Amino acid sequence: MHIHSRSIVYFDMIRRCGSIREAARRLHVSSSAVNRQLLQLEGELNAALFDRLPTGLQLTVAGEAFSRHVLTVLQDQNRLLSELELLRGVHRGAIAIAAVEGLNADILPAVLAQMRQRYPGITLRVLTCGSDEVVRALIAGDADVGIGFAIQRHDHIRQCAVRHFGLGAVVPGGHPLAPSQRVSFADCAQYPLILPTQALSIWALLQPAIQHYKGRMHVCMEVSSVELGKRLASQGVGIFFQSRIGIETEIAEGALAHIPLDAPQATFSELGVYVRAGRSLPPAVDAFLQITLRAIETYPPVAGSSTL
Repeated sequence: MHIHSRSIVYFDMIRRCGSIREAARRLHVSSSAVNRQLLQLEGELNAALFDRLPTGLQLTVAGEAFSRHVLTVLQDQNRLLSELELLRGVHRGAIAIAAVEGLNADILPAVLAQMRQRYPGITLRVLTCGSDEVVRALIAGDADVGIGFAIQRHDHIRQCAVRHFGLGAVVPGGHPLAPSQRVSFADCAQYPLILPTQALSIWALLQPAIQHYKGRMHVCMEVSSVELGKRLASQGVGIFFQSRIGIETEIAEGALAHIPLDAPQATFSELGVYVRAGRSLPPAVDAFLQITLRAIETYPPVAGSSTL
């Protein structure tokens, strides 16, 4: 159901696809129809919305400004339809969530299961990606809610909640360091290390220590996946670094130990929940947010964690 101009729908699809032909294919109309709507829209606005490049269409400055307006219009439509459905007693709709991989082990499944139980008519679409992609998905309108670590402040997104989790060394339960209450990076550097690549937010947090001990540590592997790092650590390949999020089960079973890092300055991983700034949230999205915020707030307390 569309309650706004067809040209807006066509513009948004062109923006997403970067191609009139692909937009037409997804809209099940002819390319000429899509191009005609675009030209008409550009004529009404007296501005070119796309640069026509050999590699495809790219938004102009005017196109960027118009795209923000379009996202507001489309998301407001979804909110209105959701509110009308609630008035009719129908709990339907769809929510798109962009979340980092580290939440897949416990927090996110619990949130999704609870949401499904309370609102079985609402479809949930989950995109697993890095923190940078979480921001891009929110700004582009591809996600209603974003959850990620160490996300930089941005004018176009709004932080709904944040909690800090202390980083620690992750080792097998039988590792010599496992009984320790705290460890320094120097302690860890005596063993093979599994370090994150720049794709993971932990990379930036560990840089001061990595640069300080450069040449005095044995990096056996670099990975762009926290799940892979965790699995390698559990097999004794090396020491990995992360927060306790996603490894609570392994810690409880004794398969892994998480030892807080003893650093001159506390090293925290900041987990935040975000939505697009200036957006009026549909009831379904607001309900999902409340469940998510509660899950993060009540996550098993760990040494050095705090809720803001």
